[in-house]
Order: sequence, then C-alpha cells, then structure tokens
Amino acid sequence: MKVKKILVSQPKPASDKSPYYDIARRYGVDVVFRPFIKVEGLSAREFRQQKININDFTAIIFTARQAVDHFFRLCEEMRITVPDTMKYFCTTETIALYLQKYIIYRKRKIFHGQTGKLDDLIPSLTKHNKEKYLYAISDVHSDTTNILDRSKINYTKAVMYRTVSNDFGPDEKFDYDMLLFFSPAGIDSLMKNFPDFRQGDIQIGCLGASTAKAVEVAGLRLDLEAPSSKAPSITAALDLFLKEHQEEAPAE
Repeated sequence: MKVKKILVSQPKPASDKSPYYDIARRYGVDVVFRPFIKVEGLSAREFRQQKININDFTAIIFTARQAVDHFFRLCEEMRITVPDTMKYFCTTETIALYLQKYIIYRKRKIFHGQTGKLDDLIPSLTKHNKEKYLYAISDVHSDTTNILDRSKINYTKAVMYRTVSNDFGPDEKFDYDMLLFFSPAGIDSLMKNFPDFRQGDIQIGCLGASTAKAVEVAGLRLDLEAPSSKAPSITAALDLFLKEHQEEAPAE
C-alpha cells in the first residue's frame, strides 16, 4: 500500500525548515501534525495537596521547558516570590536559556548538562550537595530518580503538570495511511479515542523503546522504529521507509 497521508502526533514545527517538509516534497505525501496528547498544568489547589512548600527548597531541577513554565505559573498563582538565591539545574542548555523568560539569567546560578540526561547533571548536583532540590515533573515521567538516590541527592519530586488525551472531535477525519508516535501516552490516546481501532494496512512508526513496547502491548503492528543503527531520528527512519516502499515525487 502506498503511503499518501501521514499523521505526526506532535505540534506543527515552528520552522519551515523541518525535515518533515522535505520528506513531504520528496515523496509527494501529505504530512499532518496533530498531537494525540496535550499538557495541562495542575491548579494551585491540586499542587498544595502534595504538601510541598516551594520556599523550603534552595535549588530546582528542570528536565523540560514545560516544567519551567508550570513552576513559575504556580509560584505566581500561589503568590510565591522565588528568591534570587535559587539555583537552577537543567538537563540541557536549551532549557537553561529558556529561563530567561522568567528571570534575569546572568544574575542567577544556573547549571546545565549536555546530553539531556539526568546522569549528566550528577557532577553539578553532587558538587552542591548542601542544596535542597525540588524536582519539577509531569504525572507521566521516566523514573530516573535511582541515580539521584545513589548519588545521595537531597531531593523531592513535585508534579506540576499532567499529560492528557487530546480527544478527536466527532467530525474530525481519521483517514491516515501512517501514524507516528512519540510516547506511550500517545498510544493510550489512540486506543481511548478509537476503542474499535483496526490497524489493517495503516503503518505505525514510533520513537523510543518505551513507545515501541506500548505499541506491542496494544496489540498493534510496528512498521517503523527509531532510533536504530541506520536511522538515529524518526525523520531519518521515515525517509528510509518511504525510499524503500514508494517512488520519489517528480520534481516540479
């Protein structure tokens, strides 16, 4: 079966230089960006149920820009003034620079990793072992806290936002030849929205081992997976798949 229409379960890229657009032109396919999941913040009331006092902490760990947004939103809603002495530990430089949206960057103690993994932050965290860390997370997250425990980091996990299904409307068409997923929550949303879903000829691709496992658990067939030895990214895997299964579109 020739792939004509692909659903990418992520928000539309901010830049028109996305590899997805190159792939769409090269193979003459229609790429539609439509997230299966969305993030919503906890209310101040919900956050208080965790019995966490933000003012008790001297440092905070961020692993996503969404965590940054919801941390400062909750502080504003609860009328908490974040002290200038607060230290920020981010898993990437991109997240660290994103803090400029809320604080005067050059006047704060900010540390970041290079790989995006929590492991990469351990040297900085242990160097500041007198700090009391708040770890801002989603309700659905990879439990990587074992490394914090082994390193004897004094931390508390604080759920500040949640991942929910981005439901399809009754008049919304679902006429795709391929679906690309990026988290187990996306697969859960597919099955919630379409409990009678039958895959048939629809191709399913995913990013990451946990998402691949979710596809298997749902009883679906996985046709494309990244990363792999030949394709380090989902767009590289998609390019290889289409190259193998259909001809390139004629140049205009």
